[in-house]
Amino acid sequence: MEASDLYSMREYFTKQHILLCFNGPISRSLIEEIGNALKNYLQAERAQPSAATDVFATYIEMSQNIRHYSINRGYGEQEASATVVIARDETGRYAVSAGNLVEAADGRALLARVTALAGLDKSQLKAAYKEQLHRPRSTEPHQGAGLGLLDIARRSSAPMVASLTELTGEQAFFSLRATI
Repeated sequence: MEASDLYSMREYFTKQHILLCFNGPISRSLIEEIGNALKNYLQAERAQPSAATDVFATYIEMSQNIRHYSINRGYGEQEASATVVIARDETGRYAVSAGNLVEAADGRALLARVTALAGLDKSQLKAAYKEQLHRPRSTEPHQGAGLGLLDIARRSSAPMVASLTELTGEQAFFSLRATI
């Protein structure tokens, strides 16, 4: 990458109000280090404590979901990479976005789940969370309790937005954005 390209990228990030961006293989220690950097940034910015907590929790949930999915699928380092972006929108709210390679069928199911959650209001999300809490966990190794996605939806100040970009073969790139 040329130095001038890096400057262009910096200008783009500044214009888009991107606070933090990561693209590559993600490990537990990296999730922790980026989380520490995010906490420090939010403190320096004097973010409201509730917003800082919600941004941090959303980042952690999204990143850990990506890592767990990649491990459970047996993905190699290249396939197990993630793209994570934390930015501010034009109204000053935080946008936490994350994406990764998924099996296309898994991505379609997750997209449908996010779309369904986007249609629920706060009281419906709370009821769905309580209901999910009382369901038994799936015995499938790559299936969580489903609470994480509900938690992100509950923390969001706007409906979550997801997209799925179909790639060659059986894989796709899943993207999720939560606004805090």
